[in-house]
Amino acid sequence: MVLLILGVALWWAAHLFKRLAPAQRAAMGDKGKGAIALALLVSVLLMIFGYRMADGAFFWGRHPATVGINNLLMLAALYFTSPGPKKGALFYKMRHPMLTGFLLWAVAHLLVNGDVPSFVLFGGLGLWAIVEIMVINRTEPGWTPPAKGSIGKDAMFAAISVLLLFVIGYIHTWLGYPTFG
Repeated sequence: MVLLILGVALWWAAHLFKRLAPAQRAAMGDKGKGAIALALLVSVLLMIFGYRMADGAFFWGRHPATVGINNLLMLAALYFTSPGPKKGALFYKMRHPMLTGFLLWAVAHLLVNGDVPSFVLFGGLGLWAIVEIMVINRTEPGWTPPAKGSIGKDAMFAAISVLLLFVIGYIHTWLGYPTFG
């Protein structure tokens, strides 16, 4: 569990560093991008290995209803993490579509994974998305939405999201985590 907690903590630190310590991040210059990228890579590896090795109490598991809700939330998460909200006509005024999608991803995974390692991983990352939204809004209060796009762009990115849902579902099933019931 220690690796998992370290991975989530490093994810938080690497992402929040720029906004919580802007002078220190600016002092790093362009070399800082590589250091942050390396920290994020290490955090993902720690989370993967930590989650695979972690053990903890089990409270609930997959249920046909939660699997269906999970898949719908994942479809929305994929759409919100795509360029669709900024290039389309439906959600172009939404300030944080990617972080919202990330939060939906975390909630979706908590619905079907009710064990302590999942609470640490998905709960920790979902909480990070909420904190990141609050920090961005506080440190960068002025924001102008992009120009309104077209419904056609919304439809295109929605179709791509459906395709990605099936591809990701196939990969999850191949890895031993069936996603479609």
